[in-house]
Amino acid sequence: QVHIVESGGGLVQPGGSLRLSCAASGTIVSISTMRWYRQVPGKQREMVATISSGGVAVYGNSVKGRFTISRDNANNTMSLQMNSLGPEDTAVYYCNADIKPSLGAFYVYWGQGTQVTVSS
Repeated sequence: QVHIVESGGGLVQPGGSLRLSCAASGTIVSISTMRWYRQVPGKQREMVATISSGGVAVYGNSVKGRFTISRDNANNTMSLQMNSLGPEDTAVYYCNADIKPSLGAFYVYWGQGTQVTVSS
């Protein structure tokens, strides 16, 4: 059984910062790409950032230069440092990872999401 849990969401004022964390636990053989997505009610889920097992990061255009993704392979964790937040960043943020739970294939696992609200 594999579980993914996000944490770190909350309410922040415009221009502020937040750091989200994602932890994968359970029977894990290997984790490949890890990702952050976000979703606003009524809109499609948007890819925020991805990071490969080797640390190569890719960012969505709307967050480039403001967000930084990182991971700790030894502890199966990933973080998202979010700076210069604006109301447009308000969303539920989801962690997603390609995980091999046993010998065989990788599967995509999702966390339950954490709410980020940017408001004065």
